Amino acid sequence: MSAKTGHLLKLYEDDATVRYEKKTGHEYLREVGSFLTWLEGRGVELASARADDVLAYQSHLYAQRKPNGKPYSSGNQKNRIKAIKSFFRFLYRRGYLLQNPAASVEYPRMERRLPRVILTREEARRILEAPDMKTPAGLRDRAIFETFYGTGIRSAELSNLTPDDVDTEEGVLRVIRGKGRRDRNVPLTRAAAAAIDAYLTKARPKLVRREKRFLFLQNRGAKMDSGTLSRLVQQWARKARVKKHVTCHTFRHSVATHLLKGRADIRHIQALLGHASLATTERYTHVEIQDLKEVVRRAHPRGR
Repeated sequence: MSAKTGHLLKLYEDDATVRYEKKTGHEYLREVGSFLTWLEGRGVELASARADDVLAYQSHLYAQRKPNGKPYSSGNQKNRIKAIKSFFRFLYRRGYLLQNPAASVEYPRMERRLPRVILTREEARRILEAPDMKTPAGLRDRAIFETFYGTGIRSAELSNLTPDDVDTEEGVLRVIRGKGRRDRNVPLTRAAAAAIDAYLTKARPKLVRREKRFLFLQNRGAKMDSGTLSRLVQQWARKARVKKHVTCHTFRHSVATHLLKGRADIRHIQALLGHASLATTERYTHVEIQDLKEVVRRAHPRGR
C-alpha cells in the first residue's frame, strides 16, 4: 500500500470513528483494507479505480466461499460493499477523488429469510424464571432477560444502558444512539420494570466496583459486554431445558413474533425494535408453522 493510500485510509478511519458505531467502524476499515489489498494485487492505483474495478471486486466477493464450502449470504456481501461505497463517498466528498467509482454499484438482492429460532411463550417463561433470585447475579440476569423479552432491545444497546436511561416508575427505557445512531424510547413491561427495580436496589450495589456508569455489571463490576450476555443467555437456556440454540437476538425475534400473534400493529413493532424500514419488520409476518399445522389439521379432509 502506497504512503498516499495509507494516509487516505487514516483520514477515513478518523471520519469513521466519528460517523459510525465502534463495531461498524472496525468492520468497515477491515473491508476497505481487504479491498485496497485486492486493488494492489491487480496493479490498480486507488486514484485510478473505476466502477469496473468495484464491480469486479463485487464478483470476487460473490465467488468466495466459507470454510464449509457454502457461499456467503447476500447480507454479508451487501455489508462489504457498503464499506467500499462509504470509503469512496468519503474520498469524493472531501475532494481526494474527482469521481466516485462506487456510486453506480448496486447492492446484491437480499433474501427474505425467516428468523431461524423463535421461542414459544412457555420456553421464554422458563428462561426468564431460571435465574436464582436469591443472589445478586440471579437478580441481574432476571432483569436482563425481562428487558430483552420486554423490549426487543439489541445486546449492544442493552450493554450500553446506564441507570439514567431507565425510568421504572414511568415504565420507559431510553435507547441512546442505538443502531444507526438513532435514539428511541420504548415501553417497559411491568415485569421488566419490577425486575430492574429489584436489581437496582438489591443487586447492583453489590456488583459496583470502579465502573459505575453502566446499568448492568458483571460479577467483578465490569461492563456487561455482548459476549458475556451471549454466554449468560445460552447458560440459562440450557438450565431451563430449552433445546433450541438461543441467543440474545432470539428474544428480539420472539417478542416481535409474539406481539404480532397478539395482533399488535406492525408499525408499533417497528418503533419498538427501532427498525429504520418497515420492510425489516415485515419479516416477522410469516405464518407460524404451528398455526399452519393447526389449520391443516382442522380444515384438511385428511387432517384428522
